[in-house]
Amino acid sequence: MDLNDYQRGALRTAASRDRPNELLHLVLGLVGESGEIAEKFKKWVRDHDSDESRIDRADIAKELGDVLWYLAVLADYLDLSLDDIAAANLAKVASRQSRGVLGGSGDNR
Repeated sequence: MDLNDYQRGALRTAASRDRPNELLHLVLGLVGESGEIAEKFKKWVRDHDSDESRIDRADIAKELGDVLWYLAVLADYLDLSLDDIAAANLAKVASRQSRGVLGGSGDNR
């Protein structure tokens, strides 16, 4: 499956763009699902002493899927394609690597 196929599939279960506050709903959903991943890892550190063999990968995969869904629908709301976003991101990171600034900070390095 390519990213744009996924994005089209996600839209089949998304609310209408016309729904009141839909943009805010999507942004908060993305942040909330990302927070759920952080929460699971916080408990992994607390309860399992950061033992990587104790990561519940299936559970994390479900949460990553939720993040992906919100990302896809939010991107569509903003008239952006996931394929374009992914390609631009890889080009940006490759440029940073070739210039030796992967470890720096700031968006425009």
